[in-house]
Amino acid sequence: MEEKVEKPVICFLCTGNAARSVMARIMFEKRVSKYIAVGAGTLVLEGHPMSQRTRKALERFGISDPTHRSTQFGQKHVGVDLIVAMEPSHIEWIRKNFPEVAQRAATLPRLVRDLTEEGSFTERIKKLDLAEVDIEGWEEVVDPASGDQEEFDKCANEIDRLINELINRLP
Repeated sequence: MEEKVEKPVICFLCTGNAARSVMARIMFEKRVSKYIAVGAGTLVLEGHPMSQRTRKALERFGISDPTHRSTQFGQKHVGVDLIVAMEPSHIEWIRKNFPEVAQRAATLPRLVRDLTEEGSFTERIKKLDLAEVDIEGWEEVVDPASGDQEEFDKCANEIDRLINELINRLP
């Protein structure tokens, strides 16, 4: 009898779970089927749809998720295999509020730069020693929240590039 292998779960994390983490999650899940993608935020108004500007930015890529509702990161996310944050403050928030998952939390830019291409998914994450790494300013995907549609489109382009690079590094 064949043993069922569960797919690793990746949580994309931003502040409000209305723009950056939504874009990243949807782009990732539309391109990869061997992982489960979820999204959450550090300071969320629960149950809100993505912003109109996020929706329009995603439409440029021919993708959407009309069922998206914002979700606060919480206890239900503690079991995920990897937390992909959009900025250093999200990693600081994880380390303070959920230290038990700090070893599985990194910014998207850091993962793209540092994730090795050798070993299993779990081994690759473990090698990064994420709970101990110094968080740096270059790791930010700029929040478009107060910007116009052009800022959201620019953010979507950056996330698209980073997600493609991340996918290329994952097993």
